[in-house]
Amino acid sequence: MTAIPCNAGLLRHHPAPAHIGEAEWQARLDLAAAYRLGARFGWHDLLGTHFSARVPGTTDQFLVNPYGLLFEEITASSLVKIDLNGNVVDDNGFTVNPAADVIHGGIYAQRPDVQAILHLHSVAGVAVAAQEGGLLPISQNAMIIRGRVRYYPYTGVKLDREECARMASALGEQSILFLNNHGTLAAGRTLGEAFSFIVRVERACQIQIAAQSSGAALKSVEPQWVEQAAAFGQKLYSSDSWSPGATTEWNAFRRKIDRDDPGYAA
Repeated sequence: MTAIPCNAGLLRHHPAPAHIGEAEWQARLDLAAAYRLGARFGWHDLLGTHFSARVPGTTDQFLVNPYGLLFEEITASSLVKIDLNGNVVDDNGFTVNPAADVIHGGIYAQRPDVQAILHLHSVAGVAVAAQEGGLLPISQNAMIIRGRVRYYPYTGVKLDREECARMASALGEQSILFLNNHGTLAAGRTLGEAFSFIVRVERACQIQIAAQSSGAALKSVEPQWVEQAAAFGQKLYSSDSWSPGATTEWNAFRRKIDRDDPGYAA
């Protein structure tokens, strides 16, 4: 499947360095922007979570954050390019978190349509991932993404390639994976799509925890309306939707980070 460009629109121009091709540079800009936005949204967990983007034109290479840098420090040029076996390509002096290598690599290996993956350990996301019922259909956001959600059981701290292949199989052809007692993950055909899905996951989880914390009885929604919302969600960001690949949303996020924190483009 041809990747849908995320960076069309009224965005600030950041020229590519001589040693990096234009398509890869644009992917680097998108990914670095996502990290800076993640920092502003409070998505970091010490140095433990990671976003990635497939290198355009390749099937076996992706970009990921350099280990040791906070989200707010990551730049387009500091991102590390690795292959599906975790080998660094075009060494820039940084290393990567092994968990980023195996979790993301496992999904890229099984899903050629996926161009970006975001994995979080947010408080709200982990809180919902630790609940027996998982994500409940008690908010519109939760209902919209409901049909895209899959779950994977907690199997310990250490991850290997076989484990991550099973994790990828659990995701299947869907977009969102709740890692029980661990965190959340969103995969997309563009970085903007993955980012928009994880934003929706975060909001749905925050609403669920807030509603449960109130102590009030939760109002249920009639099954027909839950299914209607889920059907709408399955078409969200499709090629014939109002925002293919979440391009509209991502352009808005990129303009925001260009205004607020343009240092990501270094």
